Amino acid sequence: MAEQNFVDYVKIHFRSGKGGAGSVHFHRAAGITKGGPDGGDGGHGGSVILKADPHEWTLLGLKYTKHIFAKDGGSGSGGLKTGSDGGSIVVKVPLGTVAKDAETGEVLLEITERDDEKILLPGGRGGKGNNFFKNATHQTPRYAQPGEDGIEKWIVLELKVLADVGLVGFPNAGKSTLLGAVSAAKPKIGDYPFTTLVPQLGIVEARPGRSFIMADIPGIIEGAHEGRGIGHRFLRHIERNSVLLFLVPSDTNRSLQQEFDILLNELREFNPDLLDKPRLLAITKADLIDDDLEKMLRETLPADMPAIFISAVTGKNIQRLKDMLWDMLNR
Repeated sequence: MAEQNFVDYVKIHFRSGKGGAGSVHFHRAAGITKGGPDGGDGGHGGSVILKADPHEWTLLGLKYTKHIFAKDGGSGSGGLKTGSDGGSIVVKVPLGTVAKDAETGEVLLEITERDDEKILLPGGRGGKGNNFFKNATHQTPRYAQPGEDGIEKWIVLELKVLADVGLVGFPNAGKSTLLGAVSAAKPKIGDYPFTTLVPQLGIVEARPGRSFIMADIPGIIEGAHEGRGIGHRFLRHIERNSVLLFLVPSDTNRSLQQEFDILLNELREFNPDLLDKPRLLAITKADLIDDDLEKMLRETLPADMPAIFISAVTGKNIQRLKDMLWDMLNR
């Protein structure tokens, strides 16, 4: 997925349609000069609707869209004719899209299922014509309702990548290399920070007939929860993953426990609920250490979570890793 083609944040001015006004009208015909009220109701304003598009992986199609307005309802008229309903606007978005009020940050809705179709802003109701207000004691009402206003606001659409397994690690922890080794994805790989600038998805076949989606998400840094680096843009994608696979390289300058603790703290500070997700620790680049050093390092690992030493280059424990992830996803 080209970096310039991956868009996971857009801000758009949305407006639903105004309801049409009710009509004040009295029946007139040959020989009838004082007919009763026959003003029709106004039509409903169009709504703004978000609809899931399973074939889209990005918000690129909305990148240059600044305004989306639904149509207003038509006014009612004599002869009890109801005004036409305004046309609703259906905006197709990828799975994992979250709509938020741009001013308050309130989450308005989320699109997470293939058949999701939800009203973002409802259209205004049409006003009642004067025929609606007639009764036994008031047979000639000379008033009608105006149409209800539509809703107008700036809304942020954010994309949170939907994947079964999310890779969590510092830049150059080996995430892209691992994804390339276990799937058909072709992520950019290089020995410098932030090689990966956009999420990459790959389908991993654990065993014949058993597959899951893995996401290589841009590398985290200390202070990411405060917005440093690619900060929140990285962290929000993790919220959608079912299992978190932490990657710590065997050649880190810090201890394995220290590096893992920093990663865990960034998730905790951003969203404590992320710590409730099942997680697995993989020590990458195991081809750079011998068996004795691996045994020594293993004794320093967290005791409260499963861990495995892997090498995407030599294939060491890669099949075992896929089996462990499959078991965790189906537990």
